[in-house]
Amino acid sequence: MDLEQIEKLVEIIEKSTLKEITVEEGNLKINLKRENNAEIQNVPKNIERKTEIVEESDEESFITSPIVGTFYSAASPETPAFVRVGDTVKKGQPVCIVEAMKLMNEINCDFDCEIEAVLVSNEQKVEYGQPLFRVKKI
Repeated sequence: MDLEQIEKLVEIIEKSTLKEITVEEGNLKINLKRENNAEIQNVPKNIERKTEIVEESDEESFITSPIVGTFYSAASPETPAFVRVGDTVKKGQPVCIVEAMKLMNEINCDFDCEIEAVLVSNEQKVEYGQPLFRVKKI
């Protein structure tokens, strides 16, 4: 097999969809493989993020997450939740923990209130500003 025949084999594999070709002639064996040089393109995706507009009234308010992270209703799995529906909460009292970057951030209430609803589940991912509790100011 001469150089021209080898060049023709290279052309054949380049122009075809073949990924590999092996040719044996006597004691000579040639194996040609196509490398996958396909370019990877980042295609922007339009991600629609639904947000809920939360309006506060004089009686009904919300305790929101000050950071992005994971919501925990208790200090540990063995301890009871910081607050439950119907509990009265004093200003400065912890209501939950939001873990961010392996740091446990205790979330404290900014005003006296009564817990009307817990809006997220334990170990749920939460966003900045996401309502965690619906409360009634006292």
